[in-house]
Parts: sequence; C-alpha cells; structure tokens
Amino acid sequence: MLVAVAVAASLTLCGAYVAAGGASYEPATVRDPCEPREWRSPEGIQEIAEQFSLSALDGAACELRVSRETLARALATERSRERFAARYGIGDARLEQAVRAGLERAVDDAERAGALNPFVAGALREVVRRVPVDEAIELIRDSRRLLEDADGLAGAAGDLLDQAGELLP
Repeated sequence: MLVAVAVAASLTLCGAYVAAGGASYEPATVRDPCEPREWRSPEGIQEIAEQFSLSALDGAACELRVSRETLARALATERSRERFAARYGIGDARLEQAVRAGLERAVDDAERAGALNPFVAGALREVVRRVPVDEAIELIRDSRRLLEDADGLAGAAGDLLDQAGELLP
C-alpha cells in the first residue's frame, strides 16, 4: 500500500513538473561581463556594495575574458586562484591588472550612477591603484568596508569645507 502511494505521489510530482514547463528547461545564458549593466537606484551602503562588487567582478572578468561567475569562484580562496591561473594561463601580474581594472570600472559605474560623489570616487581610484592585490581582491569580495570608510571620509571632508566656508568673508 505504501509503495503504491509513493509511486502515485512520484507520478503526480513528475506530471506537475512537466505541466509547469520543466520538460523544456534550459539554463540561463551567462551574460557577457564586458557589457555594461545598469545600476539600480541603490539605497544604503549594503546595496551600493553589492552593485559595486558585481561591477568590479564584471570589469575584471572582462579583462580576463572569462565569465563573472568563473572569476567569482576563482577569487574565493588562494587555492582556487592558483587553479584558475593554471587553467587559464594567467600570471600574477595579469590577475592583479584585471582586479585593479575591475575595481576602477566599479568606481566609474558607481560615480555615474550617483552612488559616489566625484570627490570620493577620486579618492577610491587612488586606493585602488595602491592597495596590495590581496586586499584589492578582498574589496571585490566585500566592498562594504571600503564604501563605509569612503562615506565617512566624504562626510568629514564636507564638514571641513563647511567650516572653511564659515571662515571666509
């Protein structure tokens, strides 16, 4: 009796799957990382950080001619970076160049979207050029800390400018 119920439930589940279009399933195509992605209207540091990281991954993946998903998996650990480099014949210098290019693209995209003001964007570009590559990779994986620091820097700079303006005749 239990076997018959299990078979009936299985057949019902399979029928529902086919009726819902499961028989014609095709995986989604992977987007070209070189194609620009429109930024949503970010609200808050977390949403900006998510879009910043995706944009940085797209930029770096475009430089390396791989998918964003492939690069995201590669940047997860030191070991995965080594396997990725060996598989695609990418040296440390090329990976570093791509990571920096990806971060610069993310800064440009964030500035264009109005998520970063030009002062903060300029400061972030300098950080991207100078930060050690391991830290640059960490910025791609989690840019929230960088953006919070930049937001604080912009606030402090704005306060200084306001104070300077009060001193001027």
